[in-house]
Amino acid sequence: MTRQRGLSVRLKLALSYAGFLMIAGALLLAVVYAFLLRYVPAEAMASEWTFFPGRTDLVRAFVPAAAWALLFLLVFALVGGWFLAGRMLAPLTRITSATRAAAAGSLSHRIRLYGKSDEFTELADSFDAMLAQLEAHVAQQQRFAANASHELRTPLAISQTLLDVARKDPDHDHDEVLGRLHSVNARAIELTEALLVLSRTEHGTFATERVDLSLVAEEAAETLLPLAEKRGVAIETAGEAATTIGSPALISLLTTNLLHNAIVHNLAQGGSVTLTTSPATDAAVLVVENTGSPIGDDLLATLTEPFQRGEQRARSDHAGVGLGLAIVKSVVKAHGGSMRLAARDGGGLRVAVRLPLATDAAAGAPAGGNA
Repeated sequence: MTRQRGLSVRLKLALSYAGFLMIAGALLLAVVYAFLLRYVPAEAMASEWTFFPGRTDLVRAFVPAAAWALLFLLVFALVGGWFLAGRMLAPLTRITSATRAAAAGSLSHRIRLYGKSDEFTELADSFDAMLAQLEAHVAQQQRFAANASHELRTPLAISQTLLDVARKDPDHDHDEVLGRLHSVNARAIELTEALLVLSRTEHGTFATERVDLSLVAEEAAETLLPLAEKRGVAIETAGEAATTIGSPALISLLTTNLLHNAIVHNLAQGGSVTLTTSPATDAAVLVVENTGSPIGDDLLATLTEPFQRGEQRARSDHAGVGLGLAIVKSVVKAHGGSMRLAARDGGGLRVAVRLPLATDAAAGAPAGGNA
């Protein structure tokens, strides 16, 4: 926005100091005149031995001295006010420089204003915290965009290769090519839909209603039972009714993704998955535990990052697109909940999700999510 140039804050403060000091000086002189000079007789009195000046004489002698005093106060106030205003506004200059650097794209810049707590240090600390969050968010978005581009480029490149092979070799088995193209295209669609869901949950644009986590867990177990049987994984659901307020579709997606992840990243044979729901003091709790390979702390810290697939990124028939736990994390955050991942002692993973417990007040709340 283009603004007309005005007086600087420093000059305004200096003028304010000078004006205040001049008014105070004038009031002091007025008090002297009102409470002292008015008791002096108007005319001078003289005798053989003494002389008493009158009010006129005193005023004639007092006014020039008072004028010089006010002039000195004006100069002193302007110079002193300019200096003091500069000292006071120095932190604001650093904050302005940091703001301009951030606007130019330098999110790594920090003010780091030292000193005791006051309005300027609180503003600087808040601005530094905002810059840190923005830098982390931008880095996450850039990393996500790079990963998404890489993941989407892979099926497109495979499709291009298959088409080139089919065009160069007319006698090639087209049914095989069509089958592989269908598989690659289905994977690209699955990835695109997952990206759209992730974007939707991050913006928090969804309607809410009461959702019983125990019923959602049972539905997810029934849906993924064929996959579990194919992989030799036993599914067990247990727990009490735990009602929360949220989007039924997104909470169902959350539970399905957790269960799918637990089934896929499990033991080759004889694995198991347990889904447990329970109401807590202020939350509805869903816990998903699965057997599997031991998980290190370094890997555990990255499992909720997009496009992470456990210990390896190899493709398989149900390997997913690497957004399962990332979507779960986003759905939990959009519902104002929390998620905690922990490695099991014998191998495998334990995921505990806490969502706000449904109350009568919450039931009457307007629809919408909190991103």
